[in-house]
Amino acid sequence: MFLYALTILVSAFLLFQVQPIIAKIILPWFGGSAAVWAVCLLFFQVVLLLGYLYAYVLHRYLKPRLQMAAHIFLLLASLLVLPVIPSAAWKPAGGEDPTLRILGLLAATVGLPYFLLSTTGPLVQAWYAARYKDAIPYRLYALSNAGSMFALLSYPVAFEPLLTTRIQALAWSVGYAAFVLFCGATALSLRHVHWRPATRTENEGSPKAGTAALWVALPACSSALLLAVTNHLSQNVAAIPFLWVLPLSL
Repeated sequence: MFLYALTILVSAFLLFQVQPIIAKIILPWFGGSAAVWAVCLLFFQVVLLLGYLYAYVLHRYLKPRLQMAAHIFLLLASLLVLPVIPSAAWKPAGGEDPTLRILGLLAATVGLPYFLLSTTGPLVQAWYAARYKDAIPYRLYALSNAGSMFALLSYPVAFEPLLTTRIQALAWSVGYAAFVLFCGATALSLRHVHWRPATRTENEGSPKAGTAALWVALPACSSALLLAVTNHLSQNVAAIPFLWVLPLSL
């Protein structure tokens, strides 16, 4: 249990800590505008969704040993992009629309590490439930939320005032390397899991169309509100991490 809990806690902390770090590094490159954080949020939310999709497909359609091999391979590959310090080559050369350049910068700098961090919560919970048949994995979800909240609340009061952005990125990279070790060790526990294809019981059925639509609409509303509120604050108050993390925490 301890290894699963540690992996999820560290991944959740790193997942939300890297967002203000990278955004603050590149903010001066693109004129300090509010649009920089909005584009960053767009990138992080899309990659988070892709991470959830990956976790679902990996666990549902691959046998445990294949899951283990595929995920460990990606974890090792992600170490090649460390440290997560953006290259100066991504700085804009003129007055063109910076959106695509920001998205490319984020993909090249933190894309794969962020993608793998986003898979950790649902994937490790699924592994835990498969490894320990009678265990309840939902406590790990609560632990993930705690790690995320600690990362957001600690950044503007502890990390940002005391460390330069370069040191923040280097420290985050060291933490990510530790996460790769934890997650790799967790994935190795799948060696002891016996494959049982997913089946649907008689009491289970597909959700009604209205229920499924509601499941999509509610998080879509929260995402839209997050983008709107943070964009409004950044434009009318200041584009600073302290104001970025408040709506994100909520």
